[in-house]
Amino acid sequence: MNSEVVFITGATSGFGRATAHRFAEAGWSLVLTGRRSERLDALQKELSAKVPVHVATLDVRKNEAVKEVVAALPEAFRAVTCLVNNAGLALAPEPAQKTDLNDWHTMIDTHITGLVNVTHALLPTLIETGKGASIVNIGSVAGQWPYPGSHVYGASKAFVQQFSYNLRCDLIATGVRVTDIAPGMAETEFTLVRTKGNQAASDALYSTTTPLTAEDIAEQIFYVATLPAHININRLEIMPSRQAWAGFAVDRDK
Repeated sequence: MNSEVVFITGATSGFGRATAHRFAEAGWSLVLTGRRSERLDALQKELSAKVPVHVATLDVRKNEAVKEVVAALPEAFRAVTCLVNNAGLALAPEPAQKTDLNDWHTMIDTHITGLVNVTHALLPTLIETGKGASIVNIGSVAGQWPYPGSHVYGASKAFVQQFSYNLRCDLIATGVRVTDIAPGMAETEFTLVRTKGNQAASDALYSTTTPLTAEDIAEQIFYVATLPAHININRLEIMPSRQAWAGFAVDRDK
């Protein structure tokens, strides 16, 4: 069995859950974190027959909690080879002027504060692991391409891209690789969360087209994490073949 350890945030659904399954298939030991304890326990029960699994209920926005989870890792899970910073969410799809400020703060605290909390806590471990270790940050095409209703979501994902690039510069001599994976439209709980449980809105977004799946993204995460140690994918932008860019918006007199 492979001795590598992957640490995944936001492992209870979507990309995180699919990534846990993909690494388990390859025999990696798993450290799975998320805010929903019952989902973590169910995932541990599901995967522990295949590989060693350690779970920890964690809100990545809380720095002290992050440090406690990392410090309390059992010996068999301490030598983390790959960190997948997946925890995230989109809120407030309405125009910026109509949003609740609390939703903006939640996205900033998760995508920016949470990302740096977990990365900072695990950097010493990853640097000690050295050659072949990976940090995979889940960004979004929204971090590169603006669209109405993206406001803070897109801006916070742009931070993910630039943080990944700059971290890559700092870690160049350590052997630790850094990748920003930027998915486009993918059918997960994303829209349900964004619309506060509006199933009809979620169904409408994905109907009559072919979006990405969580498993598609998990496969790419696994790919970049298991490349030969001398290869670093800086950024991987992934869209469904049926999604592309629209033209410029132009406001006209009625």
